[in-house]
Amino acid sequence: MRLWVLIISAIILSFISLFIGAIDIKPTDLLDFESDKVQIFLISRVPRLIAIILAGAGMSIAGLIMQSLSRNKFVSPTTAGTLDAAKLGILISMLFFSQATYMQQIIFCFVFALIGTLLFMQILDRIKFKDVIFVPLIGIMYGNILSAITTFLGYETDLLQNVQTWLMGSFTLIIAGRYELLYVSIPAVIIAYLFASKFTVAGMGEDFSKNLGLSYKFVLNTGLILVAIISTTVVLTVGVIPFLGLIVPNIVSLYLGDHLQKTIPHTAALGVVFLLICDILGRVLIHPYEIPVNITVAVIGSAIFLTMLFRGRAYAK
Repeated sequence: MRLWVLIISAIILSFISLFIGAIDIKPTDLLDFESDKVQIFLISRVPRLIAIILAGAGMSIAGLIMQSLSRNKFVSPTTAGTLDAAKLGILISMLFFSQATYMQQIIFCFVFALIGTLLFMQILDRIKFKDVIFVPLIGIMYGNILSAITTFLGYETDLLQNVQTWLMGSFTLIIAGRYELLYVSIPAVIIAYLFASKFTVAGMGEDFSKNLGLSYKFVLNTGLILVAIISTTVVLTVGVIPFLGLIVPNIVSLYLGDHLQKTIPHTAALGVVFLLICDILGRVLIHPYEIPVNITVAVIGSAIFLTMLFRGRAYAK
């Protein structure tokens, strides 16, 4: 898997993405700087592309970190309850702190995502039967419990529709001024790359890490904080995008192994390519209408996920 091939593919798909939508825009239309199409291009198409790139790279790297720290290829923000915990945090902030500012909602969502992820990791420590397929199933059940709590509270307080609308994974409403929170994921990704070697060592186990003089708890907590930051920014800006942090790291590790310093750039690039493909498909299949990206990602991602489940032991080696 060549990094330059992924980068070139991402550039080509990015160009296509800029000129696909309900309103037809051609490159020649951009020559008239006063036209409405130029304004649409700058206010909608460019921010949307930036959001896709940041979300695709961020969620893929978040999944890679979780898989390394949990030592399980089927763990990700989707299958570890991270996104479900973030949803619960959003509902709690709307329910008990209706006058909270946007920044306070972000903090609330981040705290819940972090606590939810830490709780899942604690559950893993107490499971004796750590089968490669059993662990993500526990994570899915754990996430469903959190999701059920969110649905119940939302239904009882008539906030369910608000939560579902907010969390619908889609780039349709992304415009200038509504996507900038995703920039927070950039320093998180940079820190993840700087800690890549430490995450790789921590993924070999606590005893092994301590023998090498590595502070296992510090590295573990740092990784989980980065995952929570990335997940929070994506959920609050775009909504829930399933399977992205699960299948992309697995595909990369098949070709490049498990050393994060080597795989992080490839994981980010492939995540961008995959999300761009899903978003473009959603825009062209029923043009001029649009299928939310979470649906196209879920359909394609679930097929890949089922394939990996059936071949789980082979992927885990």
